[in-house]
Amino acid sequence: MPSSIRSSHLPLLCAVVVMMAAPGGARVAALQAQSSPPASSRALRHGFAVDRLARIDSMLEDAVQREEIGGLVALVLRDDAVVYEKAVGWRDRESRVPMTTNTLFRIASQTKALTSAAVLMLMEEGKLGLTTPASTFMPTFAKTTVMPATGPGNVEVPAQRAITIKDLLTHTAGISYGTDARVAERYRAKGLGPAAGFGWYTANKTEPVCVSMDTLGTLPFVAQPGERFVYGYNTDVLGCIVERASGVPLDRFLRTRLTQPLGMTDTYFFVPTEARGRLATVYRSEQRRTVRADTGARGQGHYVDGPRVSFAGGAGLVSTARDYARFLQMIAHGGSWNGTRYLAPHTVALMTTDQIPAIYGPATGFGLGFETVERYGASGMASKGTYGWGGAYGSNYKVDPAEGLVIVVMMNQLPNTSDVVTRLQTMLYAALAESRMGGTARRRTP
Repeated sequence: MPSSIRSSHLPLLCAVVVMMAAPGGARVAALQAQSSPPASSRALRHGFAVDRLARIDSMLEDAVQREEIGGLVALVLRDDAVVYEKAVGWRDRESRVPMTTNTLFRIASQTKALTSAAVLMLMEEGKLGLTTPASTFMPTFAKTTVMPATGPGNVEVPAQRAITIKDLLTHTAGISYGTDARVAERYRAKGLGPAAGFGWYTANKTEPVCVSMDTLGTLPFVAQPGERFVYGYNTDVLGCIVERASGVPLDRFLRTRLTQPLGMTDTYFFVPTEARGRLATVYRSEQRRTVRADTGARGQGHYVDGPRVSFAGGAGLVSTARDYARFLQMIAHGGSWNGTRYLAPHTVALMTTDQIPAIYGPATGFGLGFETVERYGASGMASKGTYGWGGAYGSNYKVDPAEGLVIVVMMNQLPNTSDVVTRLQTMLYAALAESRMGGTARRRTP
């Protein structure tokens, strides 16, 4: 044998010799055996490559080791079956308490989807309509004003039309969180905007949120109704409308009409005393690493020891990954879950279809409660028709009807500069070996 043939090449050389000597069919079989990966790497879980899912574990554990994140919980369902569920890092790093899948997280703006669903339940009962003026339930909204972006400073102009329920659901009412320079001091003086944490925080208030929202109606907004998408107190106003249209506090409405029937036993506005040990610690990003956040509105907050009075429909809930996935499963099933109908299929279609294409689009849209993907590539690898949103503490969720996916990632990091959630979602789609891309998206409506 020539010396130029290394010993490391012998197994491959032997395989080639065997194939050349073998009959045609045997040669093909031998070639396939050489080129195929080990059986373990071909293992699938509901269409996902198991070895590729394992890459996500490594990425997350590395992010924890480098203290890019304190910890998180990820849950992925496909056709209601668990594909991936992982808790990494620390619920409390300083006390060495590990993250668990039943950890409670402050979900901030993920609250909005539940409040939007509550409004639409009342719409189905005829208690309000999408064109109903907000002032029907909120008298201070009868004559709202706007602080124009241009023109003389601090000169308000009347709103050109009434703000409607649909305006609030689509964030086109012109209502911000009051932190804009042109209105900030006016809002601060009334305990809103800069005086309320990051603007959206009300958990420390000793007055019901509807009192705060009645005050909001006396302050200037930053755009005319229907003019543009402005993210702000819209859903907090809707929470008050739920209270006044139904006659019960928002926390009770959500508990009796949504969370309790759905089996969301770990979703609350304020954490029960017996569950306080399961609440995740808030960390903040600081120079590419995390440090423990302070106490108070911009840190750990008042979700355990607080007034427990302000039930904020826009950013107030605490929940778990499993609980929130249950709500999303109901939406994914066209408003029905375990034999109980919560919303009609047509109502869910309104929530998950772009309602403001001329304002929000074109690659993404916004329905009556969710951001929507209008073009493949507009939100990572998410399919066209995917919908979702996230929370200020870094949590995020997506429902991809084309692939049958529900993806929930929970973390509590504020402010958060890590892109770990985006990387996780990308790696998840990269692990999807049996994709339905190109097929017909199925909306299951049992």
